[in-house]
Order: sequence, then structure tokens, then C-alpha cells
Amino acid sequence: MSKQNFSNAYIAASNALAVLREGRSVELQLVGTRPVCVAIDPSRPERVYCGTFDQGLWYSADAGRSWEPVGAGIPHLAVTAVAVNERGVVYAGTEPGSLYRSEDGGRTWQDLAALRALPSAPTWSFPPRPETNHVRWITFDPQAPERVYVAIEAGALVRSLDGGLTWEDRKPGGPYDTHTLVMHPQAPLTLYSAAGDGFFLSEDGGDRWTASTQGIPYHYLWGAAVDPGDPSILVVSAAPSPMHAHTEAAAEATLFRRVGDGVWQQAEGLPQPKGTLISPVAALEPSVFYTISNRGLFRSEDSGQTWAQVPVQWPAGLELKRPNALVLAP
Repeated sequence: MSKQNFSNAYIAASNALAVLREGRSVELQLVGTRPVCVAIDPSRPERVYCGTFDQGLWYSADAGRSWEPVGAGIPHLAVTAVAVNERGVVYAGTEPGSLYRSEDGGRTWQDLAALRALPSAPTWSFPPRPETNHVRWITFDPQAPERVYVAIEAGALVRSLDGGLTWEDRKPGGPYDTHTLVMHPQAPLTLYSAAGDGFFLSEDGGDRWTASTQGIPYHYLWGAAVDPGDPSILVVSAAPSPMHAHTEAAAEATLFRRVGDGVWQQAEGLPQPKGTLISPVAALEPSVFYTISNRGLFRSEDSGQTWAQVPVQWPAGLELKRPNALVLAP
């Protein structure tokens, strides 16, 4: 296996943020928190944000070596999604489902309250805790950073054309429970949704959607990544149900790959689905994908067809059961 192509990998584990540096040394940061999400500023990769479920949003100016809290203007401790657009504007989503925007690196925040006023908002509900919901994912259109997509878990995938000031509600036939939403700069207006209700594709910016899981025996999808060199190649993680995805006693999950509008095919070289919890997927350069689960870190160099484990000495005390996020820095 060739040398890894990232400078740092940020892994949101159960009880710490693990930072895997070039050379495969691992540092534990934010120990004792519950990291949920990570985002890198695309204009300055040393700037990193980490949302935790119990202690708000944190910021690092030195590629994860030191951290400070930056969520003083966010009234919720559970920051469940974070993203930074190409202009350095930060968006943070919370539980309960709200969205906040910062144009100064997290020092001040604007409440994008129109999100909560959408007609579908009263129906949003997270099944394990039906009294609440949360922002699960935030995606920017690479061609138009003010076009923002937000996935609510569970109940809606919604769109803003003006940076979050106003919103369009979920579309008929669209995904109900998006976990990961990805776009590609070479495929304008194309959206790929890995959702609890399957895989969905839109080629018109989210107005119309088609569902396709042909070849996947599992129908609960969670992680997704598209080949940076070819927007027709996708890798997703899937399980038979939420229980199989997230519960150790019932764990059964693996990865599937699709090219174009072909049939999904199961990836080779990974541990058996039985005993494997569902995993995030990430890609940084053409043909190379990574995934991490309770079985370890794995890499594919042939666009997700075959996989091999990356040898990593994980620190004692790290709870690497079901990582919530895997983010790679160039």
C-alpha cells in the first residue's frame, strides 16, 4: 500500500477527537467530550472546527494541536453538524434543530431562525429521542457557496439559496432521513444522499429525486463519498437497520460501490459485515478512499473496489467503537 495522501485525519470517536498525523502517530484531543462532527476551513486547512454533543463547538488554529471553545453565541451544547465554505464562513447545526452562521471564525453567530419556521418543522423527530431532532449534515454547492443544503434527522432535506436567510422546504419524493449529503465540483447541481430510507440522487439541485439501491441488500445508509477524480464513482456504508448499524450486539454493516447508474456492488477486503458497525467514508484524491469503524482504519486505492487495513497504533483509552466522523486534511 502506498503512502497515505493526507496530512491529518480527524476522527470523532466516542470520548475524544483522535488526530492521526502523517507517519500514523495519533494524538487525543478534547478528551472527555463527545465529538460528533469535524470541518476544515478549505482556504486554510490548519483551521479546524469540532462539534461535540455535550460541550459545544471548538476551534483549532494549529491543525488540531490546541483547542478553544467558540460556541458562546450558540445556545445549545449539542453541536451536531459543522461546515465551512470556501469563503471561511462557518455554519453550525445543533440539537434541537437550529442553524447558526459565523463570518468571523466563531466569535459571533447569527441565528438562521427561518429554518425553524419551515412548514415541515413540527414533524421533525429523531426516532431514538422523538421529542427532539437535530441538524445531521450541512453541504455547500461547490459552484455557489451561498446555496446551502441542510439535513434534519429526521424529517427533511432543505435548501437555501441565500446563505441560510431563507429556506425551501423538503421536496416530494426526496430523502426523509439524510445522514450524509455530498456534491462534486465536476457535476454541477448533482446531489448524492445516503439516508436512513436509502440512496437518493438529484441532478437538478434538489428539485427532483430518484432512489436506487439495486444491488444493496441493506437499506439503511449512513456514510458516503464520491471519487474526487470522477463524480460517477460513489462509495456508501450500509446496514440492514439502525440497530444493526449502531448497536454492537447486532452489528452488521459494510461498504458498497457504484459506477454511473450501474448496480451497487459490495466492496472487497473489508471485515465481514457481522460484527462491523456502520462507518463514515472519506476521499481526498482521485481513486483513494478511507473508512473507519470498530474494526479499524481501511484504505482503497482503486476507487473503492478493494480495501486493506491501515496499521495504526491506537492510544489506550480511545473508544473507537462507532466513529461519528472521518475528515481528511490535505
